[in-house]
Amino acid sequence: MTVSDLTRTEFSLGDILHRAGWDAELAPLSDGDIARMRACAATVAKELAADKPIYGLTQGFGPLVLFEAESELEQGDSLISHLGTAQGDPLPPQVCRLVVWLRLNSMRKGFSAVSPDFWQSLADAWNAGFVPAIPRHGTVSASGDLQPLAHAALSHTGVDRAWVRNADGDWEIRPAAEALAALGIKPFVWPVREALAFVNGTGVGLAMAIVNQQSALALVRAAALLTGRINALLGANPEHYEPGLGIARGQLGQSRAAAWIREELPAGAERDPARLLQEPYSLRCGPQVLGAVLDQLEFAGELLRREANGCTDNPIVFEDTVLHGGNFHAMPVGFASEQTGLALHSAVYLSERQLGLLVSPVTNGDLPPMLTPRPGRGAGLAGVQLSATSFVSRIRQLASPASLTMLPTNGWNQDHVPMALNGANSVAEALELGWLVIGSLGVTVAQLTSMRGRSADVPGPWARLAAISPPLDADRPLAAEVRAARDVLRQAAEELLAADAAARTPGGAVS
Repeated sequence: MTVSDLTRTEFSLGDILHRAGWDAELAPLSDGDIARMRACAATVAKELAADKPIYGLTQGFGPLVLFEAESELEQGDSLISHLGTAQGDPLPPQVCRLVVWLRLNSMRKGFSAVSPDFWQSLADAWNAGFVPAIPRHGTVSASGDLQPLAHAALSHTGVDRAWVRNADGDWEIRPAAEALAALGIKPFVWPVREALAFVNGTGVGLAMAIVNQQSALALVRAAALLTGRINALLGANPEHYEPGLGIARGQLGQSRAAAWIREELPAGAERDPARLLQEPYSLRCGPQVLGAVLDQLEFAGELLRREANGCTDNPIVFEDTVLHGGNFHAMPVGFASEQTGLALHSAVYLSERQLGLLVSPVTNGDLPPMLTPRPGRGAGLAGVQLSATSFVSRIRQLASPASLTMLPTNGWNQDHVPMALNGANSVAEALELGWLVIGSLGVTVAQLTSMRGRSADVPGPWARLAAISPPLDADRPLAAEVRAARDVLRQAAEELLAADAAARTPGGAVS
């Protein structure tokens, strides 16, 4: 039996998010978990008894590894205290809760010399609903996400802040001591072994990257929805989405995206003779672009899945030996975040170009410019397009790879750093703007439906979009309609992806 067989349960990203959800509960340690964790601790004790140096236990941290340490409790407090330098708004509650779940999942595997009793205390706090408010800036993600994770650890001691839900169910920030007291949880004291295992990990950038990747998948699904609807409304050439094109090329993402687009085409769809044989690329190449994005997101997701199921501590115990290494270096997470951002941009830009196609009489079937029924007196969707253009420009700035901004730090020690959380934060902001582009196109599709005299009462989110954005008989502020359309399309995309995942999983379970 391999080490992997003994220590791993391989969760998918969907399963991880489900298990880290608000209503989820961490199961107690199994007998096997406890046995592995105790064996790991016994190996560390044996090494200590033999006067062998162990990072963080007998030696200081980072470049201070040259100096000896004496007290485990003092070291634990020193570790999380000196790293309490993160800044900025806290990460969303969903991400903060996922961060702690990821660290607990790693610590139970038996590589980290964590006490089972201490692990269970952390798990009990998580199960009770304690959610640390983790600042989003201040880590280079090289020795793990040290500073954000230190703030998570500090909040468990009653220092710093936590997320709590008010009487209306809305999330608020409160002092951590107040949140712990409200749940009947005593403030923690962190021994150095547990502190090291908690902060020496890629969990913060990883949690943000997982949430980003899942959001980006939903955005691609929404973009495919819109592409199909636009083609149906315009009477564009349905040959562009025939299965044979994907089969001939052999690209899996392309075939999957084309199938999604075809779902929005009416049975027996034919090209309107007034339309071009070959549409502009923003329509014709929808399967190729969205399929390529989908493939990249799937690849990034597989990398993140492996990271989430692995152990990213230092040092670790492996086969009765203490190993000092660099599993906490978040380069895999950094590259996955960057690939998500780059791929996301292409999907969003495709949607923005489709919006441009719909507001131009040259390509929208001789409808008025900006889809206004009152050209001259009315401006229609001019403002919507201008904002969407701005959103895409900002996404391009945010999608610049964070790994190109590496700077050496921590004395001579951390001389290669991935900046993974910086990248994941940027991608999260890019996604917010990307979804606004999707909402902008949704409002545009609602206006196109009306101007072409087509019914919105067809399967999908189209009737809801029509209700959100009625015909522009007179110009009005459209910002709220864009946000509402975004929410409708995101919900529709997530439901479609969930149904697809259930259909592909035996028994329809989360996978």
